[in-house]
Amino acid sequence: MWGSDTDVLNLALAATVAATVAAAGWLAVALARARRAHRRSVDERGWLLERERESAARTAVDEERARIARELHDIVSHKVSLMVVQANAAREVLDAMPQEAEKAMAAVESAGRDTMTELRHLLGLLAPAQDGSEPAPEEAAQLTPQPSLSRLSSLIDRFAFAGLPVEVRISGEPRPLPTGIDTTAYRIVQEALNNALKYGGGRPTEVTVRYADHSLRVEVLNSGPSVLRGDAPAPPQPDGERPDGAGRGLLGLRERVAVYGGDLDARRRLGGGYRVRARIPLERA
Repeated sequence: MWGSDTDVLNLALAATVAATVAAAGWLAVALARARRAHRRSVDERGWLLERERESAARTAVDEERARIARELHDIVSHKVSLMVVQANAAREVLDAMPQEAEKAMAAVESAGRDTMTELRHLLGLLAPAQDGSEPAPEEAAQLTPQPSLSRLSSLIDRFAFAGLPVEVRISGEPRPLPTGIDTTAYRIVQEALNNALKYGGGRPTEVTVRYADHSLRVEVLNSGPSVLRGDAPAPPQPDGERPDGAGRGLLGLRERVAVYGGDLDARRRLGGGYRVRARIPLERA
């Protein structure tokens, strides 16, 4: 009986060893499969991340191109419009009022110089030095600073000199603004005044900038042709710009304002003229 019990124990031990070996082999196979699956997952994830990086890079390039296109439109449309108005005024008074004509041509020259400076600044962002070096301090000092509400007075003066009466109201406590918002607010006023100059017939225009606790509000009102009086509106321009706020300039600004969570409304006023109104959220200082 003892020998028989020993055989049983040996058989049980052998079965246990075999089961253990089989389990170890199964675990090894399962581990190898898991490792292969993990590697495939890592490779797929890396591929997806690379695709996402490429997509993000393309999106960033497209957005930057759109931003540059808007900036170029702002610079060229605004400054060239002023130059055309001043040149026309100089031509009309050249014989009768040579001094006034000289002032107008000086304004044309100044606007042209400003335009070239801003274009150099903007194109400098696109074409850095070939060796990748930063511009020298004296060269950087020549670059025009980004437009901001701190330069609003000089902007208003240029339009007033071009024949557009402008009244400015500032409410609230002026405070430093994020660069993008500051530039956007300046461009809103610039574009609205530019449209008022081209389509408003030199009628008085009001600019209001309000610094609220949680937002910056910009409004430009122009007392142009009245729908109620039946005045004929200015015709659409060949380049697609229209005085009803649907031109490319204000459309681009509406996109800019939306980036900061704000909204821009531009429409014809029933009592005459046009209104451009924007609200841009701000963090409480």
